Amino acid sequence: MSQLEENARTKGGIMVVDDNPANLKLLEDMLRQKGYQVRSFSRGRLALTSAAKNPPDLILLDVSMPEMSGYEVCEQVRAIEDFPGIPVLFISAMDRTEDKISGFRAGGVDYIAKPFQFEEVHARVETHLKLRRAQQAEQQLLELTLNGAIRMLADMVQSNSPELAVRSRAIRDCVAWITHRMGVSEPWQYDLAATLCLIGCVTLPEEVFKRGYAGEINSAEDEAMFRGHPESAAHLLTNLPRLEPIAEMIRLQQGPGSADQSAASEIKFGALILFLAIELDRRLYRGVDFRTALREIKKMQEGLDPAISAALDAYSPARSDFHREALPIKKLFPGMVLEEDVIGELTKVLIQRKGTVLTGTWIERLENFARSQGIKEPLPVLVPGHASVPAFEGRPRRMAERESAIKT
Repeated sequence: MSQLEENARTKGGIMVVDDNPANLKLLEDMLRQKGYQVRSFSRGRLALTSAAKNPPDLILLDVSMPEMSGYEVCEQVRAIEDFPGIPVLFISAMDRTEDKISGFRAGGVDYIAKPFQFEEVHARVETHLKLRRAQQAEQQLLELTLNGAIRMLADMVQSNSPELAVRSRAIRDCVAWITHRMGVSEPWQYDLAATLCLIGCVTLPEEVFKRGYAGEINSAEDEAMFRGHPESAAHLLTNLPRLEPIAEMIRLQQGPGSADQSAASEIKFGALILFLAIELDRRLYRGVDFRTALREIKKMQEGLDPAISAALDAYSPARSDFHREALPIKKLFPGMVLEEDVIGELTKVLIQRKGTVLTGTWIERLENFARSQGIKEPLPVLVPGHASVPAFEGRPRRMAERESAIKT
């Protein structure tokens, strides 16, 4: 890549759409002289096709064009989910107040009147590109912060109780299967709700969780404590940006009767599939075979959406197959389970308890304590997968994932 091309890539990519060849050529040449990458089109449909393949950083758009007006092009740009926040600047000889209002209503962020002065065009382009970059940087920071918070919460589940971690994974697998079979376009929020649906159980004594999950509680106080865990989870998650819908799904996960009829449809759907996945897993947890458990679920939830019912009919719970190995810390990877308490050799302090499901964070903790206090190795662990399969067949990829997770 030449220095000129690199500068243009850094400055940003601009799409110019105008049916007047003279205006199109003038804007294209002037913007390129300022170091921008420029794509120009004389028709709105051509521009939309190109933008779908390679979205620009900004669009300069004429209003009065054949086939599609600039307003229509802008409305279509705003309707495409892959184009969030791309600034659209109208540039038109139609400069009445009502024309400008129509432009803003269509989704434009600015309106430049023809005949134009290029200095004005350049200044407005630069301003909106800077605003766009600032928004993207803020969004990226929010995503990193949110992802970090979610990883922390998931680690909290893993560390609190091995049983809790196993149940969370089973629920997530079931929910992921349902959304996949139903062709849900954005399953991430349901996947996240399933991952965190038992986070409120970290406030419970482990025995209360086990008895409650198995439906064997014989104390009204313990029953109230167990049934309160979705509300605890929702309270925790509501304080995190963008997790309000996930928090509401979890709050309503104890059954269709708990759902607020005014709740959004995606929240009702999320709460329903969480309820089904949890109730199915609770039966499997207490030893009910899958087909019997499924019949019980369908019987208690009459009028179940046929699409959800069909997805459950085709579901097969994953087996939790493990084999035992004794491994040095450097060969551990996420998903293994400690078979014994890990004690510091110098201080005799408990570092990690038996039954902990290892994550990148917990493995890093073991590495740090091994350097500072010493840990007796190898560690007895349960390794996912059959013993007949080489234990570290996938180790390079898993270790890379763990190292990447630790660095981030």
